[in-house]
Amino acid sequence: MTSFSSLMGNQTLLPIIQADSPEQGVAIAKAMSDAGLKLVEVVLRTEASLAALTAIKSALPELIVGAGTVTNETILKQAIDAGADFIITPAVSEKLLTHLADCGLPVLPGVSNTGEILMACEFGYKELKLFPAALSGGHKFLAAVSSIFQGVKFCPTGGVTAENKVDYLTLNNVFAVGGTWVAKKDWVDTSNWQAITDACIAGNL
Repeated sequence: MTSFSSLMGNQTLLPIIQADSPEQGVAIAKAMSDAGLKLVEVVLRTEASLAALTAIKSALPELIVGAGTVTNETILKQAIDAGADFIITPAVSEKLLTHLADCGLPVLPGVSNTGEILMACEFGYKELKLFPAALSGGHKFLAAVSSIFQGVKFCPTGGVTAENKVDYLTLNNVFAVGGTWVAKKDWVDTSNWQAITDACIAGNL
């Protein structure tokens, strides 16, 4: 199984796309691609999300496009059918982890405490998403658990910003950070795609 971090390569920013239409999703993804990013996450939070994922895959075939906000077997199957290259969850349960283990795609399970980290590790996952990072102890929590869960790497999301991302990326157990700050809603609403490109360039430094 391909690891999630190997899909990321040298990219340290996991950019999040929340689209209200397939066309909007493609426009956001193109702006991110123009910044040199190779991988994006489409969160399944709107009715158009799955169609947007499929449209992005069609319009930008070189881009690695995954599905976020996967919380059960039904959504997992829908994401796979839509063409997702990887799966990200906001949380874990034994039932969900069992389905993820059989999905055949790279997975980044979401955790928020030590119990969930241990559960994910028991299912073989060594790369996890800390979510919501800011409300789950942030970079201080990740620093504290680094000696307990040796070999586990994290991609924190939720409350990560341009200003605090360096606090996370300086930790040895953090391989990337995720966030929506690189595609602010007002930029999307006003079709300010250049602002998204610029923010992604700065965010991936």
